[in-house]
Amino acid sequence: MRARGAKITDVAIIVIAADDQVMPQTIEAINHARAAGVPMVFAISKIDKPGANPEKIKEQLANMNLLVEDWGGKFQSQEIDAKHGLNVDALLEKVLLESDLLELKANPEKLATGTVIESSLDKGRGYTATILVQAGTLHVGDIILAGSFYGRVKAMFNERNQPVKEAGPSTPVMILGLNGAPAAGDKLSSYKDEKTAKDIALKRQQLIREQSLRTQKHITLDEIGRRIAIGDFKELNIIVKGDVDGSVEALADSLLKLSASSVQVNVIHKAIGGITESDVLLATASNAIIIGFQVRPSVAARKLAETEEIDIRTYSVIYDAIEEVKAAMEGMLEPKIEEKVVASVEVREVFKINKLGTIAGCMVLDGKISRNSKIHLIRNGIVVHTGVLASLKRFKDDVKEVLPGQDCGIGIQNFNDLKAGDIIEAYAEIEVQRKL
Repeated sequence: MRARGAKITDVAIIVIAADDQVMPQTIEAINHARAAGVPMVFAISKIDKPGANPEKIKEQLANMNLLVEDWGGKFQSQEIDAKHGLNVDALLEKVLLESDLLELKANPEKLATGTVIESSLDKGRGYTATILVQAGTLHVGDIILAGSFYGRVKAMFNERNQPVKEAGPSTPVMILGLNGAPAAGDKLSSYKDEKTAKDIALKRQQLIREQSLRTQKHITLDEIGRRIAIGDFKELNIIVKGDVDGSVEALADSLLKLSASSVQVNVIHKAIGGITESDVLLATASNAIIIGFQVRPSVAARKLAETEEIDIRTYSVIYDAIEEVKAAMEGMLEPKIEEKVVASVEVREVFKINKLGTIAGCMVLDGKISRNSKIHLIRNGIVVHTGVLASLKRFKDDVKEVLPGQDCGIGIQNFNDLKAGDIIEAYAEIEVQRKL
């Protein structure tokens, strides 16, 4: 999203809190602006707070080879208090100065072109798209094409949600009239006739369908066979619904990145709008869960989900959704078996007894050995045998366990090559939940 913003803007204002530091997401925004060759103006905000230290921020920027003008560099900066409006006018002047140096020009007389910033499905208005007009002038009634969707502009609203009749270069507006929700970053163009826009939209829809079929990751039969053979083939199918296209895209991409070698995440459907009965039916057919971001299921969809036992999760924070899906995936993993040493026993003497085989006279050095313990026989630091006990005695009595510091007699099932000085290490197998 930051990369798209950097590509469509002329001047980037990088806002950094004076009472904090240059955060990783700020560094990412700076890198995107650099990559796109966009001039930057640094706004150091919250200078009214007690812990504000603008010089510390400038020092951190200098360490990134970003010298502000106050420090003899080329980047403009302004200390502001946005809450009280302090120095905001000075910041705007510096932005205007930067734009004057760029000599930004556009022809307002031609057909409009621009970029989609965001799109959504409004219950009362239908599909809406927030766009930035970059050249030409967009009027109410114009035929437009954005991505694989087209339509006639029915209405336009400015940033204050006030209706407007036209929008010139560098003007952001929300438009109504498209027959679908274009993706954020799609290019918007005006056309003189509807047929041309419709033909291009249909061709793009066909190309998208073909590309999705080509790029769909299908697991091979050989791989399925291999995973089933070792018992670790797991899949998690997810349907993602959200309020706006940017949120749906960000959430779906984040969920796909959770895929691991043992559990594969498949986003089988993603769209904007509320959770409907058709989403529940798709989840039923594909054994999927439904994740909604800032949207809720309809009453009919909720009842159908209860009947079909489909899990619908709704979230307002993307990170919460990612963490819960990750936890669910970890629950799908087979637990890992780990060995925990419970006792160490030293062989002091070895006795050959008819009908019983070899019995070791031992001393329990540490822990508690039980009759049903699994053991490793260690000789000179090397495991020479792994098995189970055939007998555990104290004096002549069979016992269930022997405590530290006590003598005992031990027989190992199907193994007689015991020697004085060997260490018998008893262990228990415990299940540990695997992590992704």
